[in-house]
Amino acid sequence: MPHSQDSTPLHEVVIIGGGFGGLHAVRQLRRSPVHITLIDRRNFHLFQPLLYQVATGGLSPANIAAPLRHVLSRQRNVEVLLAEVIDIDAASKRVILRDGEVRYDSLIVAVGARHSYFGHDEWAPHAPGLKTIEDATEIRARVLTAFESAEREHHPEARRRLLNFVIVGGGPTGVELAGALAEIARHSLRHDFRAIDPSEARIELIEAGDRILTAFPEKLSQKAEKSLAQLGVHVRTNTKVTNVTDDNVTLESENGVDTVPTSTVLWAAGVQAARFTRRLAKSANAPMDRSGRIIVEKDLTLPGHPEIFVIGDAANYMHGTERPLPGVAPVAIQQGKFVAKLINARLQGKPLPEFKYHDLGSLATIGRSKAVADFGWLKISGLVAWVLWLFIHLMNLVSFRNRLLVLMQWGWSYISYDRAARLITGMPTPAQNPQDPHTTVAAPVPVTESTTETTEDPPPAGSVTHPETPT
Repeated sequence: MPHSQDSTPLHEVVIIGGGFGGLHAVRQLRRSPVHITLIDRRNFHLFQPLLYQVATGGLSPANIAAPLRHVLSRQRNVEVLLAEVIDIDAASKRVILRDGEVRYDSLIVAVGARHSYFGHDEWAPHAPGLKTIEDATEIRARVLTAFESAEREHHPEARRRLLNFVIVGGGPTGVELAGALAEIARHSLRHDFRAIDPSEARIELIEAGDRILTAFPEKLSQKAEKSLAQLGVHVRTNTKVTNVTDDNVTLESENGVDTVPTSTVLWAAGVQAARFTRRLAKSANAPMDRSGRIIVEKDLTLPGHPEIFVIGDAANYMHGTERPLPGVAPVAIQQGKFVAKLINARLQGKPLPEFKYHDLGSLATIGRSKAVADFGWLKISGLVAWVLWLFIHLMNLVSFRNRLLVLMQWGWSYISYDRAARLITGMPTPAQNPQDPHTTVAAPVPVTESTTETTEDPPPAGSVTHPETPT
């Protein structure tokens, strides 16, 4: 056990998850008299807001990920462990690893989220979501393989099915995917094929609500929908998905039931907390909502366990708010920083505050030179919003190297319309066979912020409104 200079054992802080919340908590504690153990089963921090650009060939995975050890190499009070957490012993203050255990005085749980298929997990092999690097490269492979297969397909109906792309969920992730796919079909691939015209691809964005981007003001939602229409994206609102198979998706709206033939369905419609929250809730006797999130106190602790904090997508925080705080990066970042400050305050015997979220606004990009931004006092769209989106995302990347690489890629893409990372990896055919490990996501979905996703417990029956990609 590490000791301070006067041989007093240091306060042990264990953080599970190296995502936005966990990483910012570590950094906030860099000058504190504590010993930090950061545990993640991935060795890198992933900037999830730009995953859709990996999925659409605009960026490579290494552009948006940075090794945790490198990021924290100069912070002497932190130890990084590549390990899988399987349980918590709240009574004895131990984190149980698959191959050991770690003791804690304060525990910060930042295990992130996974996809929610609203009780239809059988859709997962046919409709991958977008939470991890593997998800992004699988989606990229499915999209590009669909075009390749269409090039060799002579039957008109089969070719149309291959060139139909359905995106489920009209939040920022779905909107960004739809816009990027439209640009791929109409610009990036325009001269690459001989038998097909990629611009004939039909991209449909499905939203169960009455408009896309429901977290934004209605006027901005309308502008976003208009921008998508200009790109050739067909937006269907007030439409629910009732079934997804290998070769079609069934939709239900006020106009009746419609079956859309497609080989590529992308899921951006819902998330729920990582399954590990069930283990924590059981060990600490903590309340949960139906989406698997743990209901936390005003200071982000668990009832009866002031030493355990839950932040980010795994937490349900409803103090002074009409609904739980959304699962976006600014919430996780602010909560991570708050918890670190609270641990410092406790060590110094100072009054303990309660968490207050400061909404910094929301951004979503639709495509080239098009975006919407809502800062409360300022609501804008178009080129100015797009430039703001670029700047904010660029500056929030954790390493200078990544900022430079992404800036160069974006600059080249803007000039040439080229997407340099159009590689098909890990998926030999467009067939979505659940028995093929290359084409299924039915196995547990790794969550970058989480080290604890398991397959032992079934997912909660309920689900939450899509908490979207962070700004």
